[in-house]
Amino acid sequence: MSDKARPLILAVDDATDLLALMAKALGEEYEVITASDAGTAIEKAFAEPRPDLILLDIEMPDISGFEVCRALKDEVLTNAIPVIFLTGNSEAQAQVEAFELGAVDYVTKPINGLELLTKLQNILDLSAQVAS
Repeated sequence: MSDKARPLILAVDDATDLLALMAKALGEEYEVITASDAGTAIEKAFAEPRPDLILLDIEMPDISGFEVCRALKDEVLTNAIPVIFLTGNSEAQAQVEAFELGAVDYVTKPINGLELLTKLQNILDLSAQVAS
């Protein structure tokens, strides 16, 4: 986890209104940074401090969230960062692909804020236990 008092969450979605809502909903508990495209997401994932968790939309223009996740999981500096996929696609095959790529969870839109906060806390708690 980052050295900051609050965990750092990178939220990635091409819908900037959803990013603003996530930043507001998560902002009390977490430090939230956002990216609205794949390139910016990858840059921010490698920047210091690295995020403690990434919320990643699957369906983005140009490069999908699956490709972003694959790129991050292929790199030593970012492969241990937990990824939760966000999507409107609830098909089982998309979920299977997400988990095969190394995602720790999968949340369908519209996002339930309380559910998301609970999942984030559980995943970050588990990550902290594994790291220690």
